[in-house]
Amino acid sequence: MKQSKFILLDIICYVVFPLAVWNLTRDYIGDYYAMLLSSVPGIIYTVYRFIALKKVNVFGIYMIVTLIVGTLIDILAGSAIQLLWNNVIYAYALALFFLISIVIKKPIALYFALDFTELQGYDRTFSHRLFHKKRLYRIFNWIVAAFAIQDILLASIKYWLIVEYGVEAFDKGIILRQIINWGITFVIMGGFFYVGKIINENPDLIKEVQDDMKKEA
Repeated sequence: MKQSKFILLDIICYVVFPLAVWNLTRDYIGDYYAMLLSSVPGIIYTVYRFIALKKVNVFGIYMIVTLIVGTLIDILAGSAIQLLWNNVIYAYALALFFLISIVIKKPIALYFALDFTELQGYDRTFSHRLFHKKRLYRIFNWIVAAFAIQDILLASIKYWLIVEYGVEAFDKGIILRQIINWGITFVIMGGFFYVGKIINENPDLIKEVQDDMKKEA
């Protein structure tokens, strides 16, 4: 029930409201300010989802930082077309960030998973050791790669839309962005569920971590 609620709110705050505000206000306040105004529902909703976590953690910090940076990029753009180009650059930058986290052996998806398991009452130190087991660690790298692919696809499609349609790419981009977000999100969530499946089907992994921690103690 809770998941269906968030899906509905995603549609309303990330698609319906932005499209409605954009189309209803652009003739009165201009393209640039209509774009800024259309982002308000999404910003408020993102903050709400952050508060719903009830705890400051890596995932929460990631949400807030990307929200602040994205908002500043929009506000400082100065024009509608520059706002669109800034979002293309920002999406490529996020993709690079995800890939770097793999290269430095700190896949951010692993830390997201640590946050979620800790919220469910599991020991963070134990989970950290468990997730670094080779079989699981490899999957987290693939999950991060999916995050990067998502942003690369979004940026590339936005680039093409801007070249083809100019400012009119804004409303077309909203719909395509959400379709891609949902599609890749299903893949990413599948990766997290697969990690859980491996853990459930291989209790020896848990025992290995327990034995290691006992030896060190």
